[in-house]
Amino acid sequence: MTVNVSVRLDDGLAGRLRLQSRAAGETMSERLRRYAEEGVRHDDHPLIVFRDGPAGRRAGLIGGPDVWEIAMWLDDYGETGGAAADLIADGAVTRAQLDAARAYRAAFPDEIQARIDLHRERTRSADIR
Repeated sequence: MTVNVSVRLDDGLAGRLRLQSRAAGETMSERLRRYAEEGVRHDDHPLIVFRDGPAGRRAGLIGGPDVWEIAMWLDDYGETGGAAADLIADGAVTRAQLDAARAYRAAFPDEIQARIDLHRERTRSADIR
């Protein structure tokens, strides 16, 4: 279920939103909805940002890799083993970033798993050629 919400924007902001929406092939409503969703997620997970890329928008760590990359590493090398300590020791992430990635994955497991699955599928396709 969705609800309608009325929001007043000043002319300058509305113009910038309209321009950015059009450039991205979105409606202004779609862009505002995405901003609201990502803003709430960022409020709930302060070390998470959202990035554009060839495979679309995805959650990433401020100053670090995408969340799905950390999740895949932990899946492949063991959540309870030394994988987490190795990531921190190698300087790939800080303890706070690792904890943030784990928390975000726990909140949005399907989203993160879909990114992992997409990566694995594309990697398999590339290996076949």
